[in-house]
Amino acid sequence: MQQNNVRQLSAFNNELKLKGFNVFQLEADGNAMRTYSRKDFYKICLTTGKSIIHYADRSYEEEGTILFFGNPHIPYSWETLSTTYAGYTCLFSEEFLTASGRSESLQNSPLFKLGGTPILKINEQQREFLNTIFRKMIEEQKTDYTYKDDLIRNYINLIIHEALKLQPSGHYDQHGNAASRLTTVFLELLERQFPIESAERPLRLRTAQDYANSLHVHVNYLNRAVKEVTGKPTTAHISERIIGEAKALLQHTAWNIADIAYTLGFEYPTYFNNYFKRITGTNPKSLRAAEV
Repeated sequence: MQQNNVRQLSAFNNELKLKGFNVFQLEADGNAMRTYSRKDFYKICLTTGKSIIHYADRSYEEEGTILFFGNPHIPYSWETLSTTYAGYTCLFSEEFLTASGRSESLQNSPLFKLGGTPILKINEQQREFLNTIFRKMIEEQKTDYTYKDDLIRNYINLIIHEALKLQPSGHYDQHGNAASRLTTVFLELLERQFPIESAERPLRLRTAQDYANSLHVHVNYLNRAVKEVTGKPTTAHISERIIGEAKALLQHTAWNIADIAYTLGFEYPTYFNNYFKRITGTNPKSLRAAEV
C-alpha cells in the first residue's frame, strides 16, 4: 500500500511539473494536504473544516470555509484539526500563469506576498460560486481542447480577482519571539532554493540583502536576529548552503563549471572559482577531479 502511494505521488509530481498546473478535489477524510514540490508551485485552496495554518511569522486558526493562497517562496505549513475536510486545491507555476503575456510577478500580489493576505473567510454564496469554478477547471483539464490552458488561466485569474474583492482574515497570532521566528523563516526560505534541478534556473536569492528584501525586513534586523538565534551571521548560512550545493553539483552532475557558476548566481566563472577556493581551500576543478 505504501509503495503504491509513493508511485502515485511520484506520478502526480511528474505530471504537475510537465503541465505546470493541476487541480483536484480534496478527500473528505482529513488527508487534505497532498504533498507536492512546493518550491516550484503556487497553491490556491478552497477548504471547509478546522485547521491551523502557519504562514511566515503568523499562525491562523480557522474554522469554516476559507480560501488560501500559498507562495512557494514563503514557508508555510498546515495542521488539519477536524476529522472531516472538504474542498479543492489548485497548483500552478508562475510560468504557466504568465504564459498569456502578463508580466507582473505573482509575488507582488497582496494575496501571495509576505505580509499580505493569504487567507480569506468565505460565506456560503461565495463557496458555491468558487466550487463551480474549481469543478470547471477539473473538467477542463481532462479534455483535449486546444486552448484549455488559456481557459484554465482565465479561471485562476477569476479566482484571484474575486479574492481581491474580499477582506482578509484578521484572526492570527504573531510569534512572541520575533527573532526566533524570523530566523526560522529565513532558514526555511534558504533551504527551499535547493536542490537545484536545472542549469536554466539560477539561484534567486544569494545575498543577505536578497533575503531581507524577500522577507520585507531591514537587512540589519535580519542579521541581528539570525546571529542572536544561531550564533552565526546570515552570510555564513548562505555561504555554507551554496558551497554544499556546489560540491553536490560538481560530484553528481556532468554540468560544466561555467553552468554551475551561473546557476549558483555568479556572473562569471572566475567569481565562482575565487569564492569556492576562499571558503574550501581548493578550486572546483580540483574537487571534481579528486572525486572521479
